[in-house]
Parts: sequence; C-alpha cells; structure tokens
Amino acid sequence: MKRKNTRQPSPQLPGQLSFNFDVPREQDRNFHLGGRSFYFFDFDDNVAFLSTPIIIFHKKTGAEISLSSGEFAHENKHIGISGPYADYYMDFNDAHGSFRHFRDKDLNPIEVRAGKKQGFVEDVLKALKEVDTHWKAPSWEYFYHATYNERPVSLITARGHHPTTIIEGVDQIVKAGYLPHSPNYHSIYPVSNPEVRKDLGDIHFKQSVAELKKHAIRASVEKAINQYGYSPFHRFGMSDDDHKNVELITEEMRDLKKKYPEMSFFVIETFKDSFSKREVLLHETREIISAKESVKPQLSLFD
Repeated sequence: MKRKNTRQPSPQLPGQLSFNFDVPREQDRNFHLGGRSFYFFDFDDNVAFLSTPIIIFHKKTGAEISLSSGEFAHENKHIGISGPYADYYMDFNDAHGSFRHFRDKDLNPIEVRAGKKQGFVEDVLKALKEVDTHWKAPSWEYFYHATYNERPVSLITARGHHPTTIIEGVDQIVKAGYLPHSPNYHSIYPVSNPEVRKDLGDIHFKQSVAELKKHAIRASVEKAINQYGYSPFHRFGMSDDDHKNVELITEEMRDLKKKYPEMSFFVIETFKDSFSKREVLLHETREIISAKESVKPQLSLFD
C-alpha cells in the first residue's frame, strides 16, 4: 500500500524545484522494467547553502580573510593573480589551511561531552535556525523527492569530512522535520577526505576535486550495477553547481554511456536561481530543461 506524505510544502524561492509532495510515494520510472533511478548530489550551494568559510591568507602579513563558498566560486581563479585578492594566497594544509573548516577536527573527550560537533554538523544546525528559503539551494526539492521516494542517493562533495559526519549533518535536517526520513544512501564520497581519495585511486593526492568526482561517479555507477544488477533501464543523474565540475561530470557520463549505451545519464547544473538539465548521449548532450525554462515547474526533472 502506498503511503501519503502529509508534510506541507515550504515556501519556495524562484528557481527552486518547487513541487507539492502531498502525493503517494512513486516507484522509479522504469521500475516495472527492472530499472532503478539513481540520484547523485553535490551538497554545498546545490542541496543547501551553508556558511562554512574558505580562508585565504595575505602574502606578506599572513592576515586571514574569510570567503563564502559563493564568493570563492566567483573569485578562486583570480586569487593571488588579479582583482581584489591579488595579494592573497591559498594554503592547502588540512589542519590550518584554506579549507580547514571543510575537514573534521580531532575532538577531545571534554569537547564531546560538552556537545561539540564537527564543523559540517554545526553549520547545518546554524542554517536550520534560519528561514528555510535562506538555506534551501536549487536542488533541494530534487533531494527531497529522491529521499521521500527512497531512491538510491549518493552524496559526492568536495568536502573532506568522514562519511559518517556527512550522515550526521543530514540527520539534523531529518530531525528538524524537513526530510521525512534519512536518505536511502547508495554511496557517500567526500572526495577531499584522505581515505576516500585513496579509495578512488588518488594515492599521491594529486588529483583535482573535479577529477575525484569523476571517479566517484564511476564507482557509484559500478556499485549500482553490482548491487541492483544490470538493467538497460537504469537511470543516473548528477546535480552540481560548479561549472568545471559539470564539464568533467558530463565527460565521465559520456564514457559511462559508451560502456552502458542502453542506460540513461543526466547532468543537472544548478545556478543561484535556476538550473538546466541535459541528457548525456554518445556523441552529444540533449538539453531537456534550459536555465530559462527552469523557473517554471518541470515534473519531468524527476526520474
């Protein structure tokens, strides 16, 4: 028997995937043919906006400046070269560098007893104190849809936390009532985590985030086939807000399409107030929803 979701939809911003989910749970589009729909998500600025800062350092004084993820995405190519941050540099040390807030810290027993949590969890809790339209990113309703309908969900993020930290952070969203239950996790790849990097074959720690995300997508697809069996009716979709990542994600999905030509692969690129969806074919991509069209409800985005 299908159950109904009694959760009332929250107010939406333009460009969010806005749908009323007071409907029965749905099976995957190709479930009756033996296929499953797999949902892969980047998290920051895609599923949720968090306040986690990126730190840059003055070349002469060492003074620190904090940038939001949005500011960093806009300026990172110019840091240390030109523009307002020409006199600054990035430090890639996990403990005290630019991305230290995107990594787990060693919490001592006193901190644990006092309720101290890892930064990702703290940032999620901080976001949840705000009006939900402030922290819900463009793929939020897509993420909700996948969770509500118990689709296999993968989180593929640039963060370097342990996967259990990512789960704990998402659990806070569940406890706050914004998700009906925990996602049906298929895989979790915080690709900057040292152990995750090794698992993805980057034993010398030389590969970029975009390259690591490519490996994580392939690993998740192969796991899907191993776990659920081969089916020409499987469907895979990845959403990300970083254009460079999207380009390499599309490249990887094109390679996967060559290996599994009967399966379907989709890339969703999200922007601040819109998104686009493309199907990856053998020799081209086919636009399904343009950024301009995305301000209108598009049920075809799902599955």
